[in-house]
Amino acid sequence: MPASESRVRVKRVDNVSQVEFIDRNILDEGNIQMIGEEIGRLVDAEDKPKLLISFANVEHLSSAALGTLITVNNKIRARSGQLRLANIDPQIYEVFVITRLNKLFQIHENTEVAMKSFT
Repeated sequence: MPASESRVRVKRVDNVSQVEFIDRNILDEGNIQMIGEEIGRLVDAEDKPKLLISFANVEHLSSAALGTLITVNNKIRARSGQLRLANIDPQIYEVFVITRLNKLFQIHENTEVAMKSFT
């Protein structure tokens, strides 16, 4: 898959893969599937993956995107890894609260705080 088709930006900081979404609206089923596959490859590439997903650019998120996040979380946990979410817009965070996903995920105010939370 050409890099230009990527829906995320990834950078390594220490031993953590930081993922940032390119799209402001993560609603399209095809894009969500691509995002899930890209993140899945990051998880598969490590024994104990440490992943930080930043929602800094995201304004809208579909329920399918939330489902993909749950799948990614399960995959990371199966590999004894750690997942952190950061920079979530207050309106999107409300959806996490309503669906109780704020209990499933470790959500941090910003990337810096999230990075300090890895063990």
